[in-house]
Amino acid sequence: MLLSPDWLLQPPAAHAEVLAPPDGKTLTLQNGLVRRTFRLAPDAATIGLEHLATGEAFLRAVGPEALVTIDGEERAVGGLMGQPNQAFLKPEWLPKLTANPNALHFTGYSVGKPAPRFAAAPPPAGVSLDLKFAAAGIAVTVHYELYNGLPVFAKWLTITNQGNSSVRLTKFMSERLALVEPESIVDKTERWEQPNLSVVTDYSFGGMSQGNSNKTVHFVTDPTYQTQVNYERQTPCLLEVRPPYGPDIELAPGQSVDSFRTFILLHDSTDRERKGLAVRKMYRALAPWVLDNPLLLHVTTTNPTTVKTAIDQCAEVGFEMVILSFGSGLNMEDTSPENLAKFKALADYAHSKKIRLGGYSLLASQRISDDDDVKNPNGAIFGNSPCLGSKWGIAYFEHVKKFLTETGFDILEHDGSYPGDICSSTTHPGHKGLADSQWTQFMQIRDFYHWCNAKKIFLNVPDFYFLNGSNKTAMGYRESNWSLPRAEQVIHARQNLFDGTWEKTPSMGWMFVPLVQYQGGGDAATIEPLKAHLPDYERHLQNNLGFGAQACYRGPRLYDAPETKALVVKWVSWFKAHREILESDVLHLRRADGRDWDGVLHVNPMLKEKAMAVLFNPTDQPLTRTLRLPLYYTGLSKSAKVKIGSDKAKTIVLERDYSLQLSLTLPAGGMQWVIVE
Repeated sequence: MLLSPDWLLQPPAAHAEVLAPPDGKTLTLQNGLVRRTFRLAPDAATIGLEHLATGEAFLRAVGPEALVTIDGEERAVGGLMGQPNQAFLKPEWLPKLTANPNALHFTGYSVGKPAPRFAAAPPPAGVSLDLKFAAAGIAVTVHYELYNGLPVFAKWLTITNQGNSSVRLTKFMSERLALVEPESIVDKTERWEQPNLSVVTDYSFGGMSQGNSNKTVHFVTDPTYQTQVNYERQTPCLLEVRPPYGPDIELAPGQSVDSFRTFILLHDSTDRERKGLAVRKMYRALAPWVLDNPLLLHVTTTNPTTVKTAIDQCAEVGFEMVILSFGSGLNMEDTSPENLAKFKALADYAHSKKIRLGGYSLLASQRISDDDDVKNPNGAIFGNSPCLGSKWGIAYFEHVKKFLTETGFDILEHDGSYPGDICSSTTHPGHKGLADSQWTQFMQIRDFYHWCNAKKIFLNVPDFYFLNGSNKTAMGYRESNWSLPRAEQVIHARQNLFDGTWEKTPSMGWMFVPLVQYQGGGDAATIEPLKAHLPDYERHLQNNLGFGAQACYRGPRLYDAPETKALVVKWVSWFKAHREILESDVLHLRRADGRDWDGVLHVNPMLKEKAMAVLFNPTDQPLTRTLRLPLYYTGLSKSAKVKIGSDKAKTIVLERDYSLQLSLTLPAGGMQWVIVE
């Protein structure tokens, strides 16, 4: 049974706090939703991790707070030993547990407020807790943060050399939790259920989804768990958070280094939709820039006359951003006075029309030279890629910074962002060798994105760099599908939008609309000339705006005739009239299959328009259907005012499960929307 009120509907009354009982034996970090408990003697260690709404205990055994490897020797950071059974941690065992004599030992703690991750990233309100450990000239501070109204713990390390000579931090593990297994399987299995929590870090790269980019989070087997049900003791129930390589960095006396940050979201349900809502709420809180969702045109040329015409059209129809696309001829690495002057003039013109202007730059997935490319013993991830620590890589970031600063560009579409390549070169100035190459390259691009974010430069990045300042990644589509016949494209697009919004807000993913031919397909795939294909153009506008997502409309213009302009104005005006609810959370009703209706329901309990269903009919005949709309996440409990399209509103009593039944007819090949207040 969940606590009332539901944290996804309204903020809990309790705030994050640290409780320190008078006996000095424990500390508790809690916020009314979740709780993490630490024992402080004879050393500090986590002894409890619970979701208070469900009562679920996630921890089954005690362990160290972290692990650090200094000069090749692994040292535990705190922790307790002697638990007789790793399946559960009984309270009466705690006084008998002992400290690890080889560990860094607990020396004290402090309580404060969450600190910004970087200059432009103010944290949510909450509380911080620092646990301090030291031994043999090495000090480690284990930082925790807990935020008001979020079941999310943040954690990271600061490692300091307090000795008189340099040491080498070879590796670290910033989190190690012995978690309760969600299932017990005796035999071998191809697929294991994972514990009911989401773990992400801001050391993320090499993927357009949360899962694929998450290179630091590992659920592994626990050899100390001798009583587990699996006969071969292969249950993956030990959470380890660690970088794939390195960092392998030298710390001089007095020098410190911070680890990346880990965010652990404890779920209160196994329902896929509810878990997705929780993940999306976490990203909105930790990376609020993901809500910046401008309507954008991808212009395929840098010809000043064409670009200015595109800017004028955007201003006239309500679009908000122009991106000089790949293949347009834009080169941000060219910082010659002539190039800077050309694009500054265009940016100034765009700003005079209240349009943001920016463009595309390719970083990875290209060949530079034998000296500058990564020397990856596993083969470069994209086949070829420059090392960010090479002379070319270091110069690249300086060139792009200069270009962005001096032109006043508002957007960087950064293709082939750092994918995680390692590099064995020992001559690149940005790293020493293979072991530190991933850490140093990541820090190079991380710092660049922090700089862009602080400058309010919008970042389109085909990768999951959200926690380091990027605004969007691809929603998820196959590029060659935009060469299919136009009618097939729109079905695929709605499938992509439906699938891409399980863990991303609508504003976090971009889509694509091939106004001009893209990846082949000829006339059957292309919307230009626009006035000749108005129904297809309209379906693309309905798809994207109806999901609250934005697409890269790629071509030289948005309209080519008065009727085309009127069409774009119609749907942009409709979107902006309902923008708040359309950019709110998505509930997934039915996935597109081309045979029957499909659609989603936007919900937001904080708005007057608390829900908006957007429903599509892909067939060539009208469809009359009775649909169930789940309205629990609107906050409505008894009745709702319902309006189909522009019809007059009527009041409908909700079912006991907070849903309503609604009969309506969807036009052939068209879209219908339903507003709930």
